[in-house]
Amino acid sequence: MHPRLKPIIQALAPFFGLALVIGLFCLKADVREVFLTGGNFKTIFTQTVIVGTAALGMTMIIVSGGIDLSVGSVVAFTSVAGARLLQGDAPCSVATVVIVTVLTGGLVGCLNGAIIAGCRLMPFIVTLGMMGVARGAAKWLAGNQTVNFKENPAITQIMALKNPLEFFPLPMGVWLLLGLATAMAVVMRQTVFGRRIFAIGSNEATARLCGIRVRWNKLAIYTLAGMLFGTAGLMQLSRLSQGDPSTGFGLELDVVAAVVIGGASLSGGTGSVLGAMIGALIIVTLRNGSNQMGWPNYMQEIIIGVVIILAVGLDKLRQARA
Repeated sequence: MHPRLKPIIQALAPFFGLALVIGLFCLKADVREVFLTGGNFKTIFTQTVIVGTAALGMTMIIVSGGIDLSVGSVVAFTSVAGARLLQGDAPCSVATVVIVTVLTGGLVGCLNGAIIAGCRLMPFIVTLGMMGVARGAAKWLAGNQTVNFKENPAITQIMALKNPLEFFPLPMGVWLLLGLATAMAVVMRQTVFGRRIFAIGSNEATARLCGIRVRWNKLAIYTLAGMLFGTAGLMQLSRLSQGDPSTGFGLELDVVAAVVIGGASLSGGTGSVLGAMIGALIIVTLRNGSNQMGWPNYMQEIIIGVVIILAVGLDKLRQARA
């Protein structure tokens, strides 16, 4: 294969995967009539917001050579924190809820980064422990029950489906995700910080010898990723119109799968925002199509697991050929 064609094929691979998934669900006539509708694609795009927003943060972490298994718990914790602020006779302002929810995610990410970078512990172990801590904190803050609040249009309308049978108008959350993805793509590819993320993931020792402050950059990576997880928690709060400490179970699987399917390497140094967004769309489309087909939930989990294994296998094959 010509060397110039390799990056083009790698960039287009997630799009081919998405087309294949859509094509498979269109083989059955009765499913196709429901699946290929504007209302269904609006639902898919809306469901992609939470996975996609979290995948933006996970992309940075995986490209830097790390991983974060606490994302689902952080989404639950931040959504409960936001719901608590909206609860009561005198709820906080919308700006306060948004800022506190996002910064709560950033605080958890900062703790992860400080422990990983400061103590030089494995990200897998640290974030696995934080997954339990954040989930427990969410249950404690919620009193082991859902946190309900008076309807707040400024919050609940972010993910509201208007004209659910038509493709337009898309919820505000979809446009917010597109804006965040564009900004993150610029950060990853056009800034010094972004180039340092790739350098750390490619070879941390070499990056340190080149003068990159690896510890401080890791702290910044996990903190910024945590803020994006907090934003995903805000989207979850808007979608459910309540704070649920039990939400987000298994979300880390979907988020990691989205980033890996999008072409990122779990070894670090490779990945893109566009690939992660297409990967998130593939994951949500798989779940949506499985529901249309009437497949049980366990079948969906098996399919997602197989897709992750195949994606990692292809990544190892690419590395071996390289």
